[in-house]
Amino acid sequence: MTATSEANSSDLAKVPSEPLKEGAASEPPKEGAASETPKEGAASEPPKEGAASEALKEGAASETPKEGPASEPSKEGAASETPGEGTASETPGEGAVSEPPKEGAASETLEEKQVPVATPEAPAPEATTPAPPSEDVPSAPLKLTVEDVSDCSVTMSWEPPEKLGSQGLQGYVLELRKEGASEWVPVNARPVMVTQQTIRNLAVGDKFFVRVAAVSSAGAGPPAVLSQPVHIPEIIEAPKIRVPRHLRQTYLRQVGEVVNLQIPFQGKPKPQASWTHNGHALDSKKVSVRTGDQDSILFIRSAQRSDSGCYELTVRLENLEARAAINILVIEKPQPPSSIRLVDVWGCNAALEWTPPQDTGNTELLGYTVQKADKKTGQWFTVLEHYHPTSCTVSDLVMGNSYSFRVFSENLCGLSDSAAITKELAHIKKADIVAKLKDFVQRDFSEAPSFTQPLADHTTTSGYSTQLSCSVRASPKPKIFWMKNNMNILGDPKYRTFSEQGVYTLEIRKPSPFDSGVYTCKAINVLGEASVDCRLEVKALATH
Repeated sequence: MTATSEANSSDLAKVPSEPLKEGAASEPPKEGAASETPKEGAASEPPKEGAASEALKEGAASETPKEGPASEPSKEGAASETPGEGTASETPGEGAVSEPPKEGAASETLEEKQVPVATPEAPAPEATTPAPPSEDVPSAPLKLTVEDVSDCSVTMSWEPPEKLGSQGLQGYVLELRKEGASEWVPVNARPVMVTQQTIRNLAVGDKFFVRVAAVSSAGAGPPAVLSQPVHIPEIIEAPKIRVPRHLRQTYLRQVGEVVNLQIPFQGKPKPQASWTHNGHALDSKKVSVRTGDQDSILFIRSAQRSDSGCYELTVRLENLEARAAINILVIEKPQPPSSIRLVDVWGCNAALEWTPPQDTGNTELLGYTVQKADKKTGQWFTVLEHYHPTSCTVSDLVMGNSYSFRVFSENLCGLSDSAAITKELAHIKKADIVAKLKDFVQRDFSEAPSFTQPLADHTTTSGYSTQLSCSVRASPKPKIFWMKNNMNILGDPKYRTFSEQGVYTLEIRKPSPFDSGVYTCKAINVLGEASVDCRLEVKALATH
C-alpha cells in the first residue's frame, strides 16, 4: 500500500504542468478510478477500494483529459480562462478540497500530495504600479551630451523628445549614478524646463552615469541614458608668476634691514617652487623660504651687501614652468671723499678740489655737498648740494674772515657720516682802500606849505560815510586845520581827521543833506600857509 501511494503521488505531481479542462482538478474520481476526470464532488473524498492501484494501472493521472490532448492549448473551461464550476481557482464549495479525508492510509498520502496540485492558484499581481499609457507620457529626450567638464562640475545638454504626450510637458529630471552604485540620485528636486543643466560640487576623480527623463502630469517617460560614464579629471593649469609692481625694478634695502618678498603664483595642481641666488642655491643660514599654495615668501632677517644680486623664482608643474627674476640691491651710506685741498684764494673767492670716496656704499653717488664755516663763529653753512664735479669755487666770502671748507659724499642712503675737511684756512684779505673826502655843503630843506594834491568836489548819499583827502608838502611839518563854510570843525565828533605820509584826510560820518557845503583844508608852518577847498553835496535817499 505504501509503494502504491508514492507512485500515485509521483504521477499526480505532473498534473499541474498540463492544461486543465472544465472542472478537471475539482471533480472527485469515479468508482475506483483515480485517473478519470473529476466531476462534481470534492477531490478530498477518499477513493474507493482499490482506487489508487487502479489509477496507477490505467495511467489515469497521466491520461489526457477527454476533450483534448495535454499539449494543445486549453479550450472550453481551460485553466487560463475564468475558472468554471469546481476548478482549482474557484472558492471551495460543497465537496471542496477542504473536506476532511476519509478512512484509508493511501488516501491520506494521496491527499497530502494532491492538495497543491489539484488546486493551483493564479499568479499574484505585481506590486509595481503599471506604467501609464505610452500616449500620455513623453518619449525619451534626444541627444543627451556632455557640454563641458571642469574639476568640480559637468554641464549636460539634451534636446526635447519627439513626443510630448497628451498631458503636455512639465519639465525634465536629471539624475546621476556613481560608478559601482545602484541608486540614481536626482540633481533637481522638481522638474525644470531647461535643456541644459550644470551638476556642481563634484570631486576630482568621480565617475558616474547620467540620465534625463521628460515628465508630464501622467508621469515620467523613459529616460535617455549617457552611454559612457562621465569622469571628473584633474585639470592642469599652467603655472604663472605675478610679480608685484614694486619688485619689477631693482629692490633697494639698506644694510641691516629686513627683506620680505611675497611673490604670488598660479597653477593647478599645486606647482613646485624653487629659488636661486645668482644662479646658485640659497644659503639656508641667511635666507629662508616658505612656499604656500598660491605664493612663495623669501625672507632675510638682516640684509647685508653680499645679499645683493638676482633672485630667480621658478615654478614647475610637470613639463611646464614659469620664471621670474627679482633684483635686490643692499646699500649703505658712502665714505667721505678721500682727500680735499685748498687750491687758491683770491679776492672774495676760494678754489677747492677733492678726490672721490673709496667706497660709494654699493651704489652710485648722487653728488657732493660743500659747506663753509667762518673761524669766528664756527657754524657750517651749505654752499653746494648734489654737486657732481670734484672741484668748485666758493664765492662771496667776507673780507677779513678766515674760512674752513668740508665736503660730504651722498647716495640714496644719504650723506656720509663724516666729511673731508680742509687743513688750511682761506684768509680773505682786506683791500687797501683810501677814502677821499669831498667838501660837504649843507643844504637847507625848509619849505613853506604847498598842496601837491588838492581837494576834489565830491557827491555822496545820505547815511553813507565819506572822506575828503589832499596831500601837503612842507618843512618843517605844518599844522592842519579843517573848516566847513569857513567855520572850524575841529573837535566835532561827527568829523575824524588822520594823516599818513603827508596825505591828510577828513572823514564825515554818516552825513546828511545838512552836511553839504564847502570844506577847506589849511596848512600853516613858520614859513607860511596854504589852503585848498572843495564842495561836498549830500543827496537824500529816494523814498518810494
